[in-house]
Amino acid sequence: MSGAFILALLFWLGAWAFNEWLVRRKPANRAQARAIGIFVPFLFGVTLLVLWEGIVRGFSIPFVLLPPPSAIWARILTSVPTLWADFRQTFLKAVLAGYVLGCGSGFLVAILIDRSPFLQRGLLPLGNFVSALPIIGVAPIMVMWFGFDWPSKAAVVVIMTFFPMLVNTVQGLAAASAMERDLMRTYAAGYWQTLFKLRLPAAGPFIFNALKINSTLALIGAIVAEFFGTPIVGMGFRISTEVGRMNIDMVWAEIAVAALAGSVFYGVVALVERAATFWHPSVRGG
Repeated sequence: MSGAFILALLFWLGAWAFNEWLVRRKPANRAQARAIGIFVPFLFGVTLLVLWEGIVRGFSIPFVLLPPPSAIWARILTSVPTLWADFRQTFLKAVLAGYVLGCGSGFLVAILIDRSPFLQRGLLPLGNFVSALPIIGVAPIMVMWFGFDWPSKAAVVVIMTFFPMLVNTVQGLAAASAMERDLMRTYAAGYWQTLFKLRLPAAGPFIFNALKINSTLALIGAIVAEFFGTPIVGMGFRISTEVGRMNIDMVWAEIAVAALAGSVFYGVVALVERAATFWHPSVRGG
């Protein structure tokens, strides 16, 4: 057992003890509570990276099997133009376009289904079937239909995000209680008034739950779809290509960028949820 691993282990134990001390403190105000809430997961992540570095270097693990975080960071710094081009191709084009189209169409179809019991009984089971289709089967078909560029990846994202939004919105529209609906009827409210003033606000947590789920599904779908045909740019293309070249540090650099982009995307949706559904008990209790 080398000194690098021992130092990393000691750092991890010390950080763990410090985190345990922090989470047991009673914050004096809201700002201090928020600062502790941010610092604790940040320090936990740093300790994992330090332990990772210590294990790789302490046990002399070949970098081709598992590069240390320092090597991955060095690769990121020297490959910024390539990483940016891949990020723009995969995330800014395929993911965002597919996410907006998939979630938007799923929401609109859910409104139509809510008005039609026939569609509700016929389309929802079909949605469960389509959502179970494997990406590796759908992606090549989308490449054949829409070509090798980002529209085929956006089409895969649409398929992956459409049905989670559809199912969650339909369930959310049914969340308003019978007493609340009866109250709206006593006010002589029509369907659209009830929809916008009662049922859609009640469905807000369900809709945002689908948006958060889809924020990760969209990125996964776009990256996997790029394995089956893409121009010489994109996160999925780079990962599959660099694995063949044994440039594992570049593969991990792409994974790091994808993880960061997915986390930020999820965080933005969560912040919008807190602002839009501040009245809901799940938000007020948080």
